[in-house]
Amino acid sequence: MNRRSSLANPEQLPPTSKEEGLLQIIIETPRGSRNKYSFDSAQNIFSLKKVLPLGMVFPYDFGFLPQTMAEDGGPLDALVLMDEPAVPGCLVQARLIGVVEAEQREGKKRVRNDWLLTVAAATHLYAPVLHYKDLPPGFLHQLQEFFANYHRLEGKEYEILGCKGPAGASQLIRKLRNSP
Repeated sequence: MNRRSSLANPEQLPPTSKEEGLLQIIIETPRGSRNKYSFDSAQNIFSLKKVLPLGMVFPYDFGFLPQTMAEDGGPLDALVLMDEPAVPGCLVQARLIGVVEAEQREGKKRVRNDWLLTVAAATHLYAPVLHYKDLPPGFLHQLQEFFANYHRLEGKEYEILGCKGPAGASQLIRKLRNSP
């Protein structure tokens, strides 16, 4: 009997959909979760990576863009704005609205930890958002605070260096694309 894996490796999926301009983001951690999930490519499954302290939750859905490799050794991270939380492993087609350029530091070691800002194609609440500058005032500051606290739990410092719009984000994606 020929047995096949029950789950395709989402890191190998195409980073863009057949629809013009939409990215295929794989959700790892849903909005509102204290659990941090990540895809374990060695075992081809999503696994629990850590649990946030009581009172701290992920403010938005987080995932990754397949067939990319970021400086931290994993696929390029992505935040997805959408009406309701997704589930780990869910593929969400999303429109690119920008990139947050960031750096994490552990002692003297500095690593870029940029992440894409995207809006789910299937959304009502965030449908008018076409550029990160369309987000409410204070949005990026609140994310800075979340990530600063999140990394502090691991003994790291985190700093947002700046933001770029969709063109700058597309340029980063081209730079970090894996060879086919």
